[in-house]
Amino acid sequence: MSTENITTENTYEHHEPDMTKGRIWKVFFYLLGLTALEFIIALGFVETGLIEKGFAVIAAYIILTLLKAFYIVAYFMHLKFETKVFKLILGIPLFLLIYMVILILIEGDYLGLYIYK
Repeated sequence: MSTENITTENTYEHHEPDMTKGRIWKVFFYLLGLTALEFIIALGFVETGLIEKGFAVIAAYIILTLLKAFYIVAYFMHLKFETKVFKLILGIPLFLLIYMVILILIEGDYLGLYIYK
């Protein structure tokens, strides 16, 4: 009976060269800051009555949420490190979905104003 040296390698390990612990913590603190800013706007300004909840506040919430979504998708889901073709494959259907939602909202507004008076 012979003994063999068997080395085990983790062949499934995938490491992005730009995703270091420092980068992960940096993105974490960006996300923490954006979330804190949302809470400051919601609880500090809107609830106390310093600013009224209107289009500007809702637009700020949407922009902050989209920024957080970008950081999560780009860094934690590693989309930032993918090829441009793969980004297009994901981006074009997303763009078409947003376009469809906008058209549905326009059509619904038309129906609400002129047909269902």
